[in-house]
Amino acid sequence: MNTNNHTQLLDVLTQEGVLINVSIRYWRGRKKLAPEDLGLSPEQVSERLIALGHKRILPREALAGFALIESRAHALVENNTFSFLNGLARFVPNAKLGEIREKLEGLEAEFATEKQAFLDRYEERRATAIEEWRQFAPKVNADPHRLAAAVEEAFPTPAKLEQSFAFETRLFQIALPESMQEEASSFAEQEAVAQARERAAREATDKLRHDTEEFVADCIATLREQTAKLCTDMLASIGDVKCGVHQKTLNRLNRFIDRFKELNFANDTELEAQLEAARNSLLSRTAEEYRDNTYARRQLVGGLQQLRDRAGELARADAKEVVERFGELGRRKILVA
Repeated sequence: MNTNNHTQLLDVLTQEGVLINVSIRYWRGRKKLAPEDLGLSPEQVSERLIALGHKRILPREALAGFALIESRAHALVENNTFSFLNGLARFVPNAKLGEIREKLEGLEAEFATEKQAFLDRYEERRATAIEEWRQFAPKVNADPHRLAAAVEEAFPTPAKLEQSFAFETRLFQIALPESMQEEASSFAEQEAVAQARERAAREATDKLRHDTEEFVADCIATLREQTAKLCTDMLASIGDVKCGVHQKTLNRLNRFIDRFKELNFANDTELEAQLEAARNSLLSRTAEEYRDNTYARRQLVGGLQQLRDRAGELARADAKEVVERFGELGRRKILVA
């Protein structure tokens, strides 16, 4: 793909979605214990027998709500986006942006509620934890007062604690770097800086253009691999004598097809057509009808096998043609707009 096409592809990608980064911070309630915290000298600690490192100064359940919200937020983003440039951010197709933002706003509200509840009980939990550590000290031959003091010191003040919590969602637009000039103490220095920045911007631009083509190809391959895996999982479920054909298995395919269409920003027309054909031919019967009809069940298994095999072939194939078509089609859309 030539340089002009690379530029064109990046322009189209910019129109088809945005980058998103979700950052969730909360106080983890941990402290790195030192030998002195136990009333021991470093020489008395054997790494073979005693593991210090980071220890919880609050019980796990005190922060479980934050951990759950964090995992749900990251799962939401990861399951509905594509990793951009080795995890620099996540690419969100336009069709998914509204849904993701709405759900993230709901999780952010849950996070705020959890934060307030935690702050309201902070002093109580702090006092209880310090006392628990004081009682625990004799079990590890530590000085109770010394260990309790070390734990107490690890608890931040309520004002400082509040600054440890944040739920941040940032959206970015993909853009090429621009050459810039900076003031310098002499004309020669200014010219050298300008040349260096111009060269850096040009190299970064070339790399981003090339990486964009690889990114779009990876997104296409990812959806194709997911399709093949879904079919494999469904066939395993149907082949289980105890399970047979369940409606939730058929519903899973239906939901996947809807999700595929929302994530198919690169316009993989062949696989989308294959999936839509599968919906029309395989999902026109209920699970009960499949269980009661051996011939129909064979058709279901055969259709899933065919879809799995074709999706696998496409995943292993070169997606260059789809990438180029995506760039050309997107460019025409931009020109019309």
